[in-house]
Amino acid sequence: MTTTSAAERLTTTGVWYFTDTMAANEAAEFAGRIESLGYSTVWLPDTLGRDPFAHIAHLAGQTSTLTFATGIASIFHRHPGAMLQAANTLAEQSGDRFILGLGVSHAPIVSGVRKLDYSKPLTQMREYLAGMDESMYMAPPPANAAPRVLAALGPKMLALSGEAADGAHPYWTTPEHTAQAREILGPDKLLCVEQKVVLETDADKAREAGIGALGMYADLPNYRNNWKRLGFTEEEIESRDPRFIDAVVAWGDEDAVSARVQEHYDAGATHVCVQPVSTEGMGVMDWRVLDVFAPSA
Repeated sequence: MTTTSAAERLTTTGVWYFTDTMAANEAAEFAGRIESLGYSTVWLPDTLGRDPFAHIAHLAGQTSTLTFATGIASIFHRHPGAMLQAANTLAEQSGDRFILGLGVSHAPIVSGVRKLDYSKPLTQMREYLAGMDESMYMAPPPANAAPRVLAALGPKMLALSGEAADGAHPYWTTPEHTAQAREILGPDKLLCVEQKVVLETDADKAREAGIGALGMYADLPNYRNNWKRLGFTEEEIESRDPRFIDAVVAWGDEDAVSARVQEHYDAGATHVCVQPVSTEGMGVMDWRVLDVFAPSA
């Protein structure tokens, strides 16, 4: 029987979402519903909640076709050898349904919360990937190694994504950034782009939901610097100017949101993972978004 690798399944739209507000059984039901809608992949973060690898092992055991990806696993939390062990174990035990998203996270979490050294994150990422490549793994390997994508925004990290990984996983970006990323990565690397979606035609309600989703992200230097590279001013970011919000959050009716997602594909994205944002507040899942984009619809 021919198996389809995780990388091959990325041609279908995916979902990016937090499950730390859900009980374990609720998260399993969530994954099962996403699978039934025909999505290829669900992306889960690594923050201060559940261990994403243990959580994905649980969810993969409750599903049969859905691929799981870390979006992203921080390199500062785990030794390169331990990261390789986790990735190989999940890829093997899930039947190649795992994608390893890696990133340098953010200084407030790494140095502020974890009390770890955040100096020279690009150098540390390069050395970390080399460390993974040099690590021993003595269990049965997966049929296919888990694809390795980096949380990359700036040109140097994007270049590293093309040189030492299978591609990139940009977050909080725009189709313009997707085009820039594709140019840096080259034609053959994975480019898995996250896009926040508000299915709402009222501009005030949609932007308010987008501002709520922006939350603490706006104060994180990695994102702010990238938005500035894209042409937004400090004042636009700080004031949550409509031009800025409209660029990073797709909102409107089904056609308007579909057009934004298509813009990413037209700009060179391999895969777009949509993140539903509800007008009812953070932590509320708007299933209408996922029903609209369901590949099986």
